[in-house]
Amino acid sequence: MDQIKMGAFLKELRKEKHLTQEDLAEELHVSNRTISRWETGTSLPDINMLVMLSDFYAISIPELISGERKEKMRNQESNETAHVMAAYSHDEIKAERRKMGGFLILIFGIFIILSALIIFPSESSWSSIYAILGSFIVLFGLCILVNKRWRVQTVVGCMLLLFILFTLSDYVAVTQFNQVPRFRYETSYDSRKPNQWKYKTLFFTAIQTNPGTRNEKVEIQK
Repeated sequence: MDQIKMGAFLKELRKEKHLTQEDLAEELHVSNRTISRWETGTSLPDINMLVMLSDFYAISIPELISGERKEKMRNQESNETAHVMAAYSHDEIKAERRKMGGFLILIFGIFIILSALIIFPSESSWSSIYAILGSFIVLFGLCILVNKRWRVQTVVGCMLLLFILFTLSDYVAVTQFNQVPRFRYETSYDSRKPNQWKYKTLFFTAIQTNPGTRNEKVEIQK
């Protein structure tokens, strides 16, 4: 409770009734000094005096204690509520835009990965380069979309999933479509076997024989 504010409010109420401190002192049967001490915030009216002041000024006790009329308090609360709602609305719009941006980045990353796997031949190193680039874009999009609490788990899970998908795509490419693996870390050539190339991945080694001919064959080394 602000005693100075309450005292100033009591003074304002007295002046609205065009009363002097002496006039009010007579009405309440107290001394002029008591009225002066109330209005300067030096002392406070006791409970009985608060009831008398409330009746005299036709104002509620909570309003007397708070030092302002209820209408003003209500307006202040309304303004505070409006500010809070405006801030909340701004944050909500910002969050929605962030989610939309993250979703678009995620879609773009997936598009890059699919394009790399479809457009570039498996022999081209650009296929794996663009696929990995697309993976980083996907992970960045997920970082924007996912709540901070689950961000690390989600990103790690997505990395693991992409790794498995790329490994499976290489395996299927070799065993079903007679193609060399895209995600290889080493390509070697043995001069003693001029018609043979060796492609090493993390989990298997593929051998390509007679490349560029009708008899071209790609198989997993046993």
